[in-house]
Amino acid sequence: MYNPFSLEGKTILVTGASSGIGRAAAIECSKMGATVVITGRNKERLDETYLQLHGEGHIQLVADLKEEESISYIIDNVPVLDGCVNNAGITVTLPTSFINKDALNNVLQVNTISPILLTQSLVKNKKIKNGGSIVFTCSTSGVYNAVVGNAIYSASKGAINGFMKNAALDLAAKNIRVNAVSPGMIHTNILESGIISEEQLKEDMKKYPLKRYGEPEEVAYAMIYLLSDASKWITGSNLLIDGGLTLL
Repeated sequence: MYNPFSLEGKTILVTGASSGIGRAAAIECSKMGATVVITGRNKERLDETYLQLHGEGHIQLVADLKEEESISYIIDNVPVLDGCVNNAGITVTLPTSFINKDALNNVLQVNTISPILLTQSLVKNKKIKNGGSIVFTCSTSGVYNAVVGNAIYSASKGAINGFMKNAALDLAAKNIRVNAVSPGMIHTNILESGIISEEQLKEDMKKYPLKRYGEPEEVAYAMIYLLSDASKWITGSNLLIDGGLTLL
């Protein structure tokens, strides 16, 4: 059956695949026929993702993107790719007056520096095909809005948005497309940790016109669109997935 969104025959790398959006992206890509290479820093959780992948031939690489050598490890062990989802990310909540160098370095290393260097290495080492697609997980924060105490995270995602647009221009000659998705609040395990009460979550959801948070799969579907041949004429775009939050 004709399906322009199919990933059949494509090999896709997903970073940060041990939980949340990354896990959903890996699983949904495999459902669409892709061979998936998953990376994450926690082997146990990465194993859980691997066991949920559909089909055969998938690869898992344990790698902590805080460590510079992890990029070389991924490049050395990844096959030639049709697509890459740069999804690995961390956050820290600190008001501007309490920002410190260690916190800033940690977040920027994982959210900004590592995905930039991984993208550079994939291209330089010809580990992504001409005609391939690179997708970054960005955020509404730092691109469309701001949140109290979120300055470091917002800065890291704002930088990725800028890099994405410039990389799209630079790599157009190779017909490599570069795009991003910007989710609003997504329902992941972080929300179930008990740090934020159920009442607080329900109150926050009222800010969204659709009156709920997004699900990881809903972000994954947008990523699949950008990885597939259905989006062959799209590059340098940041797809907003926020339940209408930024309309207000």
